[in-house]
Amino acid sequence: MKRLFLSTTLLMWGIVCSMINLQLSIINCQSPTAQAASIGTWKNYLSYHNITWVEKGGNTLYVLASNSLYTYNTNDKSLQTYDKINGLSDCHINYIAWNTSTKQLLIAYQNYNIDLLDEKGNITNISDYYSKSMTVDKTIYSIDMSGQYAYISTGFGIIKLNTKDAEITNTYNLGFRVDYSYVEGDYIYAASSTNGLYRGYVKDNLLDKNNWKRVGDYVARSKTVDPELLATVQTLNPGGPKYNLFGFMKFANEQLYTCGMIIDNTIPACIQLLKDDNWTIYQDEGISEKTGVRYEEIVCLDYDPKDINHVFACGRNGLYEFQNGKFVNFFNEDNSPIEPAFPGGKEYNLVTGLKFDAEGNLWILNSQAPTQAIIKFTKDRQWVSLPHSELMKLGTSSLGDLSKMIIDSRGNFWFTNNSWTRKAFYRYNATNDEVTEYTELTNQDGTQLSTIYNISCVVEDKSHNFWVGTNVGPFRLKQDDAYNPVVPTIVEQVKVPRNDGTNLADYLLADVDIRCIAVDGGNRKWFGTNGLGVYLISSDGLSEIHHFTTENSNLLSNIINSIAINDRTGEVFFGTDEGLCSYMSDATATNDEMTKDNVYAYPNPVRPDYNGLITVTGLSYNADVKIVTTNGVLVAEGKSNGGTFTWNGTDLKGQRVASGIYMVQTATQTGESGTVCKIAIVN
Repeated sequence: MKRLFLSTTLLMWGIVCSMINLQLSIINCQSPTAQAASIGTWKNYLSYHNITWVEKGGNTLYVLASNSLYTYNTNDKSLQTYDKINGLSDCHINYIAWNTSTKQLLIAYQNYNIDLLDEKGNITNISDYYSKSMTVDKTIYSIDMSGQYAYISTGFGIIKLNTKDAEITNTYNLGFRVDYSYVEGDYIYAASSTNGLYRGYVKDNLLDKNNWKRVGDYVARSKTVDPELLATVQTLNPGGPKYNLFGFMKFANEQLYTCGMIIDNTIPACIQLLKDDNWTIYQDEGISEKTGVRYEEIVCLDYDPKDINHVFACGRNGLYEFQNGKFVNFFNEDNSPIEPAFPGGKEYNLVTGLKFDAEGNLWILNSQAPTQAIIKFTKDRQWVSLPHSELMKLGTSSLGDLSKMIIDSRGNFWFTNNSWTRKAFYRYNATNDEVTEYTELTNQDGTQLSTIYNISCVVEDKSHNFWVGTNVGPFRLKQDDAYNPVVPTIVEQVKVPRNDGTNLADYLLADVDIRCIAVDGGNRKWFGTNGLGVYLISSDGLSEIHHFTTENSNLLSNIINSIAINDRTGEVFFGTDEGLCSYMSDATATNDEMTKDNVYAYPNPVRPDYNGLITVTGLSYNADVKIVTTNGVLVAEGKSNGGTFTWNGTDLKGQRVASGIYMVQTATQTGESGTVCKIAIVN
């Protein structure tokens, strides 16, 4: 009897497995070919272009390039990149050095943090120097090896680090800068470009700087990369952009458009496009020779709506035109109405903002120009200068930094004067050629916002309200006020209740220096800050959903220069001063209709080893979602976040659901309902 029962059970289980496998084959056929990354995952897009040092350890070459690290195995020809995602403790590496005794690579970061990387890829962090509060100059100038010890030359002396035990054993505070050090016989030598050559006898108490004696003058050390190693790694391609410069970003046409930004800091001009993990680097060689001015500091770009491969970019020295990534034209005072900031100052034809309209006309902002601020370059390639007295308030010139140009849902242009000279933002109605200025701002409580010195950006959210980023926090300009014929000077500082029984509230992100704002598919606001990382705030502005910093996440830096969002996948890109990284969020763009053709779940099928969130995407705004078994038993429910709903794979009691096929049923806000996709669970 037991044997018969067992056979029947196995037969039934086989039938169930067969049914699941059949459903799996159907689901796999219907699912997208490339499923998005799991929600909550981070990704880095670092440059490995500029090789500055190479170390050889056994069969592995360790390459420091663009302040990032990758390895090359000379046996199997494999490449491996390293960053915060896969184990490094920090970013922006200044030095690497190989210790032959312990077979470890010492990695020294710009912020004085230190890692040890062994041959098996294990990473040990030594944070003592990074976390030590010191009034002396902590700058690291070189790393030299002797036996199992690393001698780290700094702005105040030498740090002796035992690579075997992963600890700092001695700190020799000599009171002067040490450029490099070395061990010879029974002496440690400290070579200082400011004080000369010193040495200390190893058996003396070298913690006492009086036991270090000056023995000669400083001789600079010539240290260059081994030419054979350099020749080898120059043939490699670890991928990534050319530069870690992402001051401006926008996502459109299934690709990320980026450029470097920053005026008066002399950074390389770079236009870099990311699509499907592949980078397209726009031409940057030979442009200066053709234009007669330096090709530097490109601050923004836009693509022609009639031809997405036709791109204009602008910056310190004028306006540049590209076709398929190749430079084709340049415009400045010589061949256009663009005016220089100074007479004869061709290096300062400041075009600091641009935007195509839907008809293919290009609108540009000419800062610090003598007679105008707005110029139109028509789709027929005609120039139209549009002077406005409202923008001519830098003495007799146009304002200092007219930038961050957007077009709202009504076709109006918005931009800021991102300069202390006049704290204002603007709306421009191109149809009527009218400029509306918003300045001398006051909040809803009657408090004059006199401490504003920087207005960084204006964005429109999905409720058609406008959010303004400033150095003292974000403000909201409601839709009705934005188009009021009587220009309002009152903006709203959103009040967040404390919920502590006092009926008190605090202004949203008060006194936080906001550099950039982006709105996701759920109408939530991503705020990039100058030194405090990234905040994700709920659609109504009342709740903090995330606050990402370098300390609690894989964010590369707490200084955020730009944010862009792939609304289809929910990937949020952060352009930091240390490079580009992204976070896979749980909000995507919405669909007007939900069908089996545009709604899908991932991962699907859900394998036994997967414990993350299951994502359903392609939903309509604020849709009701139910997860039910094939016989209609409810296991989970909720509302979409933008076009996305997430499920943790458990039932209403918090227990992981059994293997099987689960139906995703939805209902729109108007009550239309139906099953839009299926999810297979395999335990």
